[in-house]
Amino acid sequence: MRTILHFLLVSLLLIGCKTETEPETEEIVLWNAYDETDEIAQQQEHETERMRFKVIQSVYQDKNEVFQPLYEKVSNFSEERYAEMRPLVLEQDIETLQQHISEGKITYEELTLFYLKRIYNYELDAEKSLHTIIALNPNAVALAQERDNNKRNASNTLYGMPILLKDNIDTKDMKTTAGAKVLEENQPPKDAFIVQQLRKEGAIILGKVNLSEWAYYFCQGCPLGYSAVGGQTLNPYGRKEFETGGSSAGSGTATAANYAVAAVGTETAGSIISPSSQNSLVGLKPTVGVLSRTGIIPISHTLDTPGPMAKSVMDAAILLEAMSGKDASDTVTVSREGSYVQTIKEGSLEGKRLGALNSLMQDSIYAETIKKLEKEGAEIVPFDPPEVSLNGFLTLLNLEMKEDLPKYLAERSSENSVKNLLDIMDFNQADSVKRMPYNQGIFDGIMADSTSVEDFKKLRSELQKNGTRYFEEPMEKHNLDAILSINNYHSAYAAVAHHPCLTLPMGYKENGEPINITFISEPFSEVKLLQLGYAFEMVFPVRKIPEAYSE
Repeated sequence: MRTILHFLLVSLLLIGCKTETEPETEEIVLWNAYDETDEIAQQQEHETERMRFKVIQSVYQDKNEVFQPLYEKVSNFSEERYAEMRPLVLEQDIETLQQHISEGKITYEELTLFYLKRIYNYELDAEKSLHTIIALNPNAVALAQERDNNKRNASNTLYGMPILLKDNIDTKDMKTTAGAKVLEENQPPKDAFIVQQLRKEGAIILGKVNLSEWAYYFCQGCPLGYSAVGGQTLNPYGRKEFETGGSSAGSGTATAANYAVAAVGTETAGSIISPSSQNSLVGLKPTVGVLSRTGIIPISHTLDTPGPMAKSVMDAAILLEAMSGKDASDTVTVSREGSYVQTIKEGSLEGKRLGALNSLMQDSIYAETIKKLEKEGAEIVPFDPPEVSLNGFLTLLNLEMKEDLPKYLAERSSENSVKNLLDIMDFNQADSVKRMPYNQGIFDGIMADSTSVEDFKKLRSELQKNGTRYFEEPMEKHNLDAILSINNYHSAYAAVAHHPCLTLPMGYKENGEPINITFISEPFSEVKLLQLGYAFEMVFPVRKIPEAYSE
């Protein structure tokens, strides 16, 4: 890998008016914004309309401010040591990393610096940057040193493991922006509940990653992974060629590129499952109530949930377990009974009854995967789901975001200039080209939605009933353990029915684009899904590191 200094420009900046005795101040310029006119023009030829970007670099974020605080520590971490560590760290799971540390092969500090080195080398290279990092924790290396000084038996735990967070999750030591210019300086007073849980486990919050602005409930038809603060997130498997998935785009792309051990995403309907699928990752959308939403910028209190995104099922289970816990401030949360991690290896494919949707059998990778499952002893039951309507789904999101976002702004945000959606829309209109290059059509729709309270209650109830029927009718009829989907194809149904989804790599299309299989089962069946996913992964180790990010 090229060294950081290969593509960094060093400049001398004169601060103020100097006298003869004043020394010159040397500042390292790590990133210079470049003219992307030709790049944008070429992108207009893309066959997918959402990939015809208007913006790639952020017009607001100064990468120098993000990367300078840790620059000296990262630059002092040698390329030779990085090369020695590469086979010990790249694509390795938590259990293996903890074993390397316990054996003295690496330290927590070195592990943190290894990931930072990758971030600096790739994200500060204009031809490789995924525009996936919004913030880095300036205390990350010091925290890793503290973990080294207080080592403990940490097998299969997050102790000392660098984790990235989607930038709609509150952190007391970094801004929380949702990718929106209006929240660029938003400094929450305390961590989100799940972040508190992660810190208790000894995890190192390495930084915050880009996302589809306002969790992709902002602009209509805009590119996945775009935000005003972070710019356009790009897919490491096909930079500017494949979609990133959204809205947890940065959580997906950063984890796929091995910028951290794992990441946390959030989902309302598909926002964990979609980017996990597009980036060949394991992603779990848990049942609402398994994880707290306190301190997460909301869309819908009925559907929102955070969840883990990782390179293996076991790592996802470890991350899920670390974040779980009953939160008095989020009354839907439940206490965890037992351990996801300790029970995960008890699963098997033998004799499991898995429903395969007939409509998906035309996908050759899905069909081939079904055959492989049968060879491993699973009983495959082809079926056609009942025809049900999700009419009113957007109304559910509209009315709950209109209600829930002002509560977050009042209770958690340090940005006092906006109190509701209308204030945000007015702010964006003041500089629409920069703040909303793809317009704010979904926000417009929210404000125009005049559904009455009574009608809203009816449609919410009907949505849950229809979503539940969509899965439970075939599951009961055929006595199924789980239903097999592709990517996030059935995420909306699962969302309204509160069914958890576990997605994991299934293969790659002829052009190299990742594709995932998604297991869906009844509410609060996370243990069963993780066991099925672990058994699948042991037999079908499909995931490959993105070739362009393998050094």
